[in-house]
Amino acid sequence: MTRPKISLMEAYMIETMRVNGITNEEIIAGVKAKDVSGWKQINEKFDFEQLVALAEKDLAAFEKVIHDGYTVKFVTVGGLERLLSLKFGKEAGKDYQKQQAGVIDLNLDEPALNELKQILSLNWKVEDGAEGISVLLKDQKDFS
Repeated sequence: MTRPKISLMEAYMIETMRVNGITNEEIIAGVKAKDVSGWKQINEKFDFEQLVALAEKDLAAFEKVIHDGYTVKFVTVGGLERLLSLKFGKEAGKDYQKQQAGVIDLNLDEPALNELKQILSLNWKVEDGAEGISVLLKDQKDFS
């Protein structure tokens, strides 16, 4: 089953709302009503109207994003760290070690690891080895 693809910013907005106690149903209701003004207090820099626009393109796909998950179209190294924090509550130095091309020694349980694999764009490789989980950018040769 393929998941709908969303932007990194859309993922940030969704996960930030969840961290702040907004339920999936509240997210969907707010987007359907085109009333996202109350979310501005969560993060004034976010343009939550982007979620309204996403839902207007395909409401069923938006609801699938909220209820079943998503894949981010393109994730940067910084984006990976922010997603680990927002979605999984993981901190650098405590739950993983930062690297120039990603993270190593990541501490995630199996369901969270499977979710992370689904979220990440194709430019990442996830390996669960003896030293722990590593999430690193793919080398150019890995794309052939």
